[in-house]
Amino acid sequence: MKLLVYVLSQPDKLDALLAALATKRICGATVLESRGMARHLSHLHDADEIPILSSLRSFLNPEVAQGNVIFVILEDEKIGQVVEVIESTVAHLDEPDSGIVFTIPIDFAKGLCSIGS
Repeated sequence: MKLLVYVLSQPDKLDALLAALATKRICGATVLESRGMARHLSHLHDADEIPILSSLRSFLNPEVAQGNVIFVILEDEKIGQVVEVIESTVAHLDEPDSGIVFTIPIDFAKGLCSIGS
């Protein structure tokens, strides 16, 4: 079993993503609002204080102040399916501003959501 973490940088796609996951019988996701390090620092400091900020600002979408982090516990065999849903709903993960996804092994979980077949 794995904990899949997806950092979604396009919060306008959240509802469509969750609906698409539900159609694939993926449930029990937890969604948190988030803000990345570069965006947070860019609101607090000038480029003179932290030189890398001037180059990062060109990548940041100024209209989007926050993103989301989505957590879901999955059986190993469903990870590829979730990545396919992300890429078909949000963007291919190799594209800019598509987010990042990773998994962490889980040794124990109880009380998980399940949708019958």
